Amino acid sequence: MHLDVQDLRNFYYRSTLGRAAQKSLRNRMLGLWPEAKGQTVVGFGFAAPLLRPYLQDARRVMTLMPGPQGVMPWPAGMPNTSVLTEETLWPIETGHVDKLVLLHGLETSERPSDLLEECWRVLGPGGKALFIVPNRAGLWARRDRTPFGYGRPYSPGQLDIQLRKHQFLPERQVGALYQIPSQQRIWMKSSGLFERVGRHVPTILAGGAFMVEATKLVYPPKGRTQRNRKRISVLDGLTEPAVGNART
Repeated sequence: MHLDVQDLRNFYYRSTLGRAAQKSLRNRMLGLWPEAKGQTVVGFGFAAPLLRPYLQDARRVMTLMPGPQGVMPWPAGMPNTSVLTEETLWPIETGHVDKLVLLHGLETSERPSDLLEECWRVLGPGGKALFIVPNRAGLWARRDRTPFGYGRPYSPGQLDIQLRKHQFLPERQVGALYQIPSQQRIWMKSSGLFERVGRHVPTILAGGAFMVEATKLVYPPKGRTQRNRKRISVLDGLTEPAVGNART
């Protein structure tokens, strides 16, 4: 079940906790992808709050928002890049995307396998995707007052398996949202400390969300065997005619 775009916008742009979450997620993303010069960058779900740093140097930035969620114009004060689209049928040619960011897209999808297939389709050879999902073991997944309390939370292992099944090679995992998901003043004041400490803990102890960077595989993943097809002639299996002993 997708959240309403108005609720997402109010959280990320009009609440103190949402702006802090936006900062945490964006900083972690930029640690993995510091630039996208000359590249095509696409976000799906509600990835708009994270993509502004790429607007200046990227060849193209597009924000896809699924129909059940709704769409809002973005970025403010600039030409619109937002597109309302079907969840598993994007208006993008095959193999044209260099970087793909999913935020509030995978965990809320009713057809996650079809969605991952569409992600694979639009990425170019060697293209990279960043999947941002709620951490099943984190506090944020237990609070329905934030967008991370909706949908299907994941563990790092669960997402890893699902990506590999759809021709993605997971390469790096990082945690995010280590602060307490509360608007109370005492917790907001401590948010910076929690985020700094969280960067040094193992990904398995990720905070409210974690990110998995995955590369599109053009060939079958390592370990998956592929049968070699042998051409068979219609005459295969017939013996050569005997010479000299044949009856007339």
